[in-house]
Amino acid sequence: MEFSTGFGWTRLPVLGAAFILGSVLTVSAQIIPPFSPPATAADDEAATEAVAEAPDVNDPDVLKGIDVDKLDWSQLAVDAGTGIDPLAAKKRAQAAAKDGLDWSSNANANGSSAVKVKQSVFSFWDTRIGADMTVTNEPRTMSELLAQKATNGGNLPQSSGSAWATATAPGAGSIWDKTAVEARVDPGSEQSKIGASLTKSVPLSSDTSLTLQNGYSVNQQGTAAVPGIGGHITRNYETDQSAKVTLTDTGTSITAGQTLSTTDDKWLRKVGAEQKLFDNVTVSGSVGETSQGAINKSLTAGFKKSW
Repeated sequence: MEFSTGFGWTRLPVLGAAFILGSVLTVSAQIIPPFSPPATAADDEAATEAVAEAPDVNDPDVLKGIDVDKLDWSQLAVDAGTGIDPLAAKKRAQAAAKDGLDWSSNANANGSSAVKVKQSVFSFWDTRIGADMTVTNEPRTMSELLAQKATNGGNLPQSSGSAWATATAPGAGSIWDKTAVEARVDPGSEQSKIGASLTKSVPLSSDTSLTLQNGYSVNQQGTAAVPGIGGHITRNYETDQSAKVTLTDTGTSITAGQTLSTTDDKWLRKVGAEQKLFDNVTVSGSVGETSQGAINKSLTAGFKKSW
């Protein structure tokens, strides 16, 4: 049985063309703009003013003489939603981090860590506070326990720490130039110290200067109470005087001084010299008297950086 329809293959291209034409007309009808009212005289006047305000090639150049590369484009970096300048916020965060706590840590040979923290409190007098700590690692296994005891002579290293504060203030006219005050407290060993130094610098020539310094300090040592014996506190008062000649061109400095404390009955004198090799690397030596009468000699070399 044969089935046929009145729809022939020859009519397919015609119907496809009709379908495409109808689709195009439908899309065109959808994008026709809505009806707009006729333009009024006010609209014509506004259009005329807009045309009149359009820049002309003969107008003066407002950027003439301005280096575009040197313009501060960061002024445009503002969050329109909150009114916050991201660049300024970043700078404030960096400044806060700089003025915040400064941590540093170094590993010791016995397995402990030397941790130091400092913070600037008052920039006018360069006032700083900080702490120096020795932090030990708790052994987690028997092998670590034995290794720590072997490294420390059979004993386990103990954590300790001390807190300090320093300040540098102006001097008193022509009498001295600078006043430095330092205080340190070590609760673990029941030690404390407070001292002050007065410094006066005198230029001798264009490359030579003389620095005079007088220092005063009080050292306090406490002892723990034991059964039958109460604890007590001892104080030691100390003063020192020194003169330092610095040769700027050669990086050489020579120091002579003396020290007197309540535990000694005489002035202990000391002389020394320091030579700068290159940046922050120096060699220094000194010869000084001791309370026992022997002569103390030392020669050191290393990296030195002040802050």
